[in-house]
Amino acid sequence: MITFKELSEKVVSVSQRRKMGIRMSKLQKSSSFQLKKQRTALRVRDTAKLTVIAKKKVTQIFRDKFYKNYKEMSLQMKVQADQKIQQKYGASIAKKVTKMMPKLKAAEKDRVLRARAAHGDKGE
Repeated sequence: MITFKELSEKVVSVSQRRKMGIRMSKLQKSSSFQLKKQRTALRVRDTAKLTVIAKKKVTQIFRDKFYKNYKEMSLQMKVQADQKIQQKYGASIAKKVTKMMPKLKAAEKDRVLRARAAHGDKGE
């Protein structure tokens, strides 16, 4: 069975990503998918998912620091910038991810409590 970490680090081509996007945009309109999203919001995310979130946040911090115009770059330039960031700062990104994890775990508990209060599931 494929783990979440393996799935999240899978590299796909642009055309594959576009096809997945089209498929997911159709899927997300269904009521069953909306209910699944609501149920998932009420649960605490596991460490693997939090690690992926932390890595994305830290990588975005490095992008903002070294590539101010990242949002205006072409797709190829973004790929090159991300590769350079991973090559030069991969170790420091990993360190910052481990430092960020306790904060994310605490924030995750608060997020779930707020979501349950908003949903009305205080007893679950």
